[in-house]
Amino acid sequence: MRVPLSWLRDYVDFDLPIDEVAELLTNGGLEVESITAVGLPGAELEWDRERIVLGRLLRVEQHPDADRLVLATVDYGAAETKTVVTGAPNLFPYIGRGDLSAEGLFSPLALEGATLYDGHKDGRVKAKLKGRPLRGIYNDAMLCSEKELGISDEHEGIILVTSDELRVTSSDRSSPVARHPSLVTPDLPGTPLADVLGDAVLEIAILPNTARATSIIGVARELAALIGAEFRPPSYDVVMDGPSIDGRVTLSTENPELNPRFVAMVIEGVRQTPSPYWMQYRLRLVGQRPINVVVDISNYVMLEVGQPNHTFDYDVLRRRADVYAPGDPIHIVTRLPHPGETLTTLDGATHKLEPYNILVTDPAGNLSVGGIMGGLESEITDGTSGAATTNVLLEAAAWDFINIRRSANALDIHTEAAYRFSRGVHPSLAMLGARRAAELLRQLAGGTVAQGIVDNYPRPPEPVVVDLDPVYARKLSGLDLSLDQMGEMLARLGFTVENQGDRLRVVAPDHRMDIEGPHDLVEEICRIYGYDRIPSTRLADTLPPQRSNVKLEREERVRDTLVRLGLQEVWSYRITSAAREARLLPGAPPDDRPYVTLSNPPAPDRNVMRHTILSSVMEAASNNTRHAERVALFEIGEVYISGEDGLLPDELTRLAMVMTGKRDPRSWAAGSEAKFDFLDLKGVLDAFFADLHVEIAYEATSHPTYRPGRTARLLAGERQIGLMGELHPGVVKGFELRVDRDQPVLAADLDLEALLPLIPNFYRYDSLLTYPPVREDLALVVDVGVPAAAVESALRQSGGVLLRDVTLFDVYEGSQLPPGKKSLAYHLTFQAPNRTLTDEDVSKQRGRLLRLLEQQLGAKLRE
Repeated sequence: MRVPLSWLRDYVDFDLPIDEVAELLTNGGLEVESITAVGLPGAELEWDRERIVLGRLLRVEQHPDADRLVLATVDYGAAETKTVVTGAPNLFPYIGRGDLSAEGLFSPLALEGATLYDGHKDGRVKAKLKGRPLRGIYNDAMLCSEKELGISDEHEGIILVTSDELRVTSSDRSSPVARHPSLVTPDLPGTPLADVLGDAVLEIAILPNTARATSIIGVARELAALIGAEFRPPSYDVVMDGPSIDGRVTLSTENPELNPRFVAMVIEGVRQTPSPYWMQYRLRLVGQRPINVVVDISNYVMLEVGQPNHTFDYDVLRRRADVYAPGDPIHIVTRLPHPGETLTTLDGATHKLEPYNILVTDPAGNLSVGGIMGGLESEITDGTSGAATTNVLLEAAAWDFINIRRSANALDIHTEAAYRFSRGVHPSLAMLGARRAAELLRQLAGGTVAQGIVDNYPRPPEPVVVDLDPVYARKLSGLDLSLDQMGEMLARLGFTVENQGDRLRVVAPDHRMDIEGPHDLVEEICRIYGYDRIPSTRLADTLPPQRSNVKLEREERVRDTLVRLGLQEVWSYRITSAAREARLLPGAPPDDRPYVTLSNPPAPDRNVMRHTILSSVMEAASNNTRHAERVALFEIGEVYISGEDGLLPDELTRLAMVMTGKRDPRSWAAGSEAKFDFLDLKGVLDAFFADLHVEIAYEATSHPTYRPGRTARLLAGERQIGLMGELHPGVVKGFELRVDRDQPVLAADLDLEALLPLIPNFYRYDSLLTYPPVREDLALVVDVGVPAAAVESALRQSGGVLLRDVTLFDVYEGSQLPPGKKSLAYHLTFQAPNRTLTDEDVSKQRGRLLRLLEQQLGAKLRE
C-alpha cells in the first residue's frame, strides 16, 4: 500500500520527520517497507529549490522560424519574465490568445543549471540544463513534463494546470475536495516546486490482520491514534438535486451470504474530461494511471476510503431494460452463474465462470464479476469510439471475502478491488464509498445526483461487543493501566467504550473486522502504548507443570543428525497439485488415493494437500541444481491423507532426502571429483540409523519412482519404514534437474511416524576392552542371490560374544567360481572381555561359524 504523506495530512495534522512517522507506524503494526521521496532531499532526483520553481504562463506566441516551437513568456517571481522556447503540444491552443494572466496557468520552470531527467532518452538519464540558441533564440530555461521531474514517464506535454486544479474549492476542511496546504497554489510565482509538489510516499506491508489499512484514511486513523491527534474523516455529504431514483432502479440478490449489501446511485450529465491535476498527481504517486475524471474518481475513492466502487453506463442499462421489461425500472441482480456462462471483462478477456463466481447481472445477462472486475458491455466510454458516457449508475457493495479470493485466483484476475475485498471490507463502507464518489462526480465531473439511494441490505452484521476485564488485560500485557487509560487508548482507535466500574464494555468500529475477543483489545492497548515502552518484568504467575514433547524432541534429533552428516534442511509448501506429484510415477498409474482439496487455493497449481514430501524436496533440488554442483537436501514435514471418516485428514510425518552432484564440496584441498552414488546414500542412512540406535535392514525391491535394480526398502524388523535408491530417469526429467545425463540422483523417503517410536530413550554402553583383539579374514562362497547383509547378519548371530566386528572388504564373481556363485570376504574381529584369546579359541570359534553358515545359507569356505 503506497501512502503519500501529503494525502495523509488531509485527515490528521502532524509535524514529524518522515523517518519518525515510518517508525511510529512500523512499531504500531503497519510495517513501512520503504520510503520514496519525490523532489525532496533523499529523492533520486532532488528538485533544486533555486532552479526548479513554479511559473505562471503569461503569453504563448509562435516561434518565428519553427512551426513546431512556441515562445512562452513565464513569470517566475523575478524582476523580469523568462521567455522559454518549447515544443510542448499542449501549449499550441494558447498561441495568439494574448495575455493569459487571467487564466491562471501554471507550470514547473527549470532554470539554467538545474538537473533533470532527459525526456528524450529511454529510462531515467540525468542531464544538467544548459542555455543554447534554439532556431536563433537563446533559451536557458525549460517548462517541464512529468518525466523530466521523475513523476512519471509522461512526456507528451508539459505539466500545465490551472489555479482551479490546484486550489481547494472550499476553505472548509470537511469539503470532499479539501486539499493539503502543500498543494495549494502560492500567491506568487517562483515558489520552489518542492514546496508545491514535493512529497514522500510510504510503502506499507498489508498483512492479513491489517486489512483496515488498505486505504489512506485507514492509515491516517492509525497515525492519529498513535500520536494522539484528531482524526478528520472526509465528508460524506452529497448534494442530491436531480430527479428521484425511485422507480428507476431496483436491486436484489439471490445469495445474500455472498453479497450482504448493494448500494446504487444515479448521476446524470457527467463530463468525460481529464481529472484535476491534484487527483492525477495523487493517483500517480500511489501507482495508478489517470484515465478520465469518472474512472479516476472511482479509483481515488477506493484508495482513500478503502471501498471499491464501480460505474456502469446508465443508458446502456436502460436500453437493456427496455428489452427485458419495457417501461419498468432497471433491475440489478447479484447471482451465481448459469451452467456454461461466460463473461468478457473490461480488459477484453473472456472468462469461463466457475459455479461459485458471484456476478452482477440484469435479466438480459451478466454485467460484471462482483468485487473483481466490470464487464465490457456496460463500461464507461470517453467518446473516442462512439458516444461518450454522460449518465452513470454508481454501485458500491460488500462481498464475502473468502469467495472473492477464491474467484480471483480461479479466474486469474487480480485487481485493486479484489485485493481489498479478499481481505475483508465491512458492509457499512458501501454507503460511505458511494456517497463520497457521487459527490466528487458532482463537483469534478459536473454531474447531477439523483435524489435517493437504493440500498439492498439483507444481512447487516451484528456489532462486535467485547467485555474487557482489567485484571486480564494487566496480566496479559504486563502494563499497570487504569480502566480510564485503557478506555482512552481504545477510543483513539475508534472503539466505543463504556466504563462499567469493574470492566470496560467495548464496541468495535465497523472497520475493525479482526476484533474477536478481549485478547484483541489488549493487543490494541499495547500497540498504542508502544511495544518498545512495555517494561521488562519477572513472571508473577506459577509456572504450569513442564512436560516434554517426545515426538518433537526426536524430530529435532533427526534434524541435527542429518545436518551433521552434511545435508541441508529445506522447508516447502504443503500445498501442491496432483500433477506436480504425478511426476514421481513416470509411466505408472497415478496415486488413486483421494486428495484433501482446498476450497480457496492460493494458486491454480496449488490446490490440494500433499501426499508425499519427496515431491517437495525434488522441487527444491531442481531449483538448487541450477546454480550448485552439489546438492544434499532433506525435509521433515507432514503429508495429508484423507481419513476414512471423511472429516479431518490424517497428518503423517515424513522424511525425504535427495542427493546428487559431487561427493566432496569444493575446497583448497582439491577434493574428489567423484559423484554421489547409491552407496553414498546408503552410507548416510547407515550413519543416521547408527546415531539413532535403530537397527535397520535393507532389502532389494522395485518401485516406479526408482531405477530398476537400484532400489531398496528399509525394514525395522518386519515393518517397512521407507524406500531408498537411485531415482528413475523419468523422475529426474519430470522435475527438470540440471544434471549430467549419467549423473545419479539419489533419494530416500522415510516414514517418521514409524521410525520415531523406535528410537530408544536410553542406550547401553560397554566399557573399553583391555585385552588384545584377534583379526581373521574369511572368504565365503554363496549363491549370487544371497545379500551380503544376510551373510553379515548370520555371522554376527553365529559369532557369539567373542565376535566384536564384521567388515565386508571384497566381493568377487568370476571364472574361478561355479556358475551362480559369488565370493564375499570379511574382516572378523574377535575379542574377549576378561582374557587374551588363544589360537585354539579362535579356531574353535571359526569352525563353529562355518558349520552354522553352511546350515543357514549353504555357504562354503573359499580355498
